[in-house]
Amino acid sequence: MRVRPVRHGPGPDTVSAAHTQPVAATGLNRREFLSQAATLGGGLVLALSLPGCGAKSSGGRAVGAQLNAWLKIGGDDSITVIVDRSEMGQGVYTALPMLLAEELEVDLAAIKVAAAPVGDIYINKLNGGQITGTSNSITDAWERLRTAGAQARHMLIAAAAKRWGVAASECRAQGGRIVNAHGDSFSYGELAEAAAGQAVPQDVALKPPGSFRLIGRGLPRLDTPGKVDGSAVYGIDVKLPGMLHAALVQSPVLGGKPQKLDAAAAEKMPGVRKVLAVGAGMVVVADHYWQALQARKALVVSWDPGANARLDNAAIRKLLGDALAADAGLAARTDGDPAKALKDARKTLTAVYELPMLAHATMEPMNCTADVKADGCDLYVGTQVQKFAQVTAAEAAGLTPEKVQVFTTLLGCGMGRRLETDFIPAAVAASKAVAAPVKLIWTREDDMTGGYYRPPAALRATAGFDAAGKLSAWQLHIASPSITQRYNGTPGASPVTDPFDSVTEAAITFPYGIPNVGVNYTRKEVGLMVGYLRSVSHAINAFAIESFMDELAAGAGQNPYEFRRALLAEKPRHKRVLETAAARAGWGRAPAGRFQGIALMEGYTSCVAQVAEISVQGGELKVHKIVCALDCGQTVNPKIIESQIQSGIVFGLAAALWGEVTLAGGAVQQTNFDAYRVLRGNEMPQIEIHLLESDAPPGGIGETAVPLVAPAICNALFAATGKRLRALPIAAQHVVKA
Repeated sequence: MRVRPVRHGPGPDTVSAAHTQPVAATGLNRREFLSQAATLGGGLVLALSLPGCGAKSSGGRAVGAQLNAWLKIGGDDSITVIVDRSEMGQGVYTALPMLLAEELEVDLAAIKVAAAPVGDIYINKLNGGQITGTSNSITDAWERLRTAGAQARHMLIAAAAKRWGVAASECRAQGGRIVNAHGDSFSYGELAEAAAGQAVPQDVALKPPGSFRLIGRGLPRLDTPGKVDGSAVYGIDVKLPGMLHAALVQSPVLGGKPQKLDAAAAEKMPGVRKVLAVGAGMVVVADHYWQALQARKALVVSWDPGANARLDNAAIRKLLGDALAADAGLAARTDGDPAKALKDARKTLTAVYELPMLAHATMEPMNCTADVKADGCDLYVGTQVQKFAQVTAAEAAGLTPEKVQVFTTLLGCGMGRRLETDFIPAAVAASKAVAAPVKLIWTREDDMTGGYYRPPAALRATAGFDAAGKLSAWQLHIASPSITQRYNGTPGASPVTDPFDSVTEAAITFPYGIPNVGVNYTRKEVGLMVGYLRSVSHAINAFAIESFMDELAAGAGQNPYEFRRALLAEKPRHKRVLETAAARAGWGRAPAGRFQGIALMEGYTSCVAQVAEISVQGGELKVHKIVCALDCGQTVNPKIIESQIQSGIVFGLAAALWGEVTLAGGAVQQTNFDAYRVLRGNEMPQIEIHLLESDAPPGGIGETAVPLVAPAICNALFAATGKRLRALPIAAQHVVKA
């Protein structure tokens, strides 16, 4: 992989591993666990004392202080940054501390990291909740964490100046100490308690980019050592004294419910403690997980399959196709008069695109450890939604939310799956029933066949050329279930009322300069639980939009790159990434036997373009190279961006080539990675990433690279074979062997 360098300021190149030691949830009692979680720090810490509750020594003297909701400084000079986003591999346990450390004038090596508790202060302003999603962790924290660091620096300086009896202007922060003009200094730990008593300055000047020491540098991640040596603590690793284990039993048909249960044989098996009904399924609790798995096989259950008993993919396609044909839907974006422009057009083109359901298939299956007591509940869980997890557990335990403590572990992938809380109630109910801590683990098969899925979609794109041959109108009509309205508690098939429904992502930001543009949406539920999956509807809409743009270029007899470029005169950021991707990929100069496809998108306030280079030999597709150009605004850690772009392309490749959930009689047919294919090492193409320098505020990166992989490859396939693919996955279209 080659990466275009980003301009960096001076600063350290290495990070000490001392702060990366995790709090292991193994063999500790609750007091030890909470104590170590609050004090040892590191990128793998699971819990901490609440803001404002500084630790006390045995003599009652305050040891350090909590300067604000984001920062705790210990009397031993330890610096703990409270991170309010879940770490699921995307690097927030490194990138977010960099923001605070920059303004606090300390090296990243000095920072320990702790997961934030549930609290209103940690609400993501862009999502309206304590949520890790939509690739906005840096966007949301860009000013908030830097401001917190700058405020703390001013408070430390004020405390030192008061001790010395000098003006604050004569003091400065440097490397974890406050230094005066005479060379005297105090460490942050010596000043922390006094600084916490200072008034919080409201209007602090943030460092200009030219003076950054850390921001913009590709510093090593803080959580890498623990993940390499195995000491990192994920939810599935949690161990508590006296802990029991539980396995889930659920309907083989999505939405089914149990009619009759005979648990007699299972209850007699070794180690089994309890079989209980929970929601639409059952849970088996045993001394060991293997015992619970074996016992659930002995259960005799008759199921009511419910409304989905005859549901399959053909029925879903018909539902969505009929929805497209029924009416024009509701307008999410209207520029000019697209209906009239299409009517007046000299030439029109129309194409319908179909996208399948996808599974999240996270590396770490769903799991949750609950410890319910009379006066509260402790929840150890990898979640993207701490507040929702707290409320869900409280309802299951019959407690008020404030009596539930949520300890966020590392997440072995989120991909949007851990935005849901469906795996929490059964663990809580089981713990309450047996009066002991219980770890519930879903098997891979449980999650593949009974989770949430990216919604299927059908999209009709129509465009018109005027008498001068110019593209004068463009219309996209989307039919799909709504994750947004389901997530916000709007049931049934009520029509979309919010033009910013997630279904319209990447469609309402359609960047091309066409005078008449329309985006319409028809909400059509298909009877399944749909959820946010990495890149959500950006991937669905970008496939249709960028595939259709290629079709329009062909219809106009123009080069696909030049056709797009000519429509971006008023979008300089988009034009620059398109030009960069084309130039770096050698557009139009592919080696003999290879073919190129190009695609462009704005998403998560970032602009991205990709060029795929492929070959087709003996009817078999090979993806040789993907070149990605990205303008994601100001960069915090280029190494993390590189990793996320690579990861997104790999995720997008698997989805484009093979990703599909199929139903037969309402039951999911893919149960594991043998049938739900992911990319293998020998299938990995060369990936080339070019980060464009930008003064724009930081944009999202975690999901940004996913959507363009499919249209870029399919556009390259057209160049190679002359055949258009209007449905995914590629392997299911039988045009080439993928």
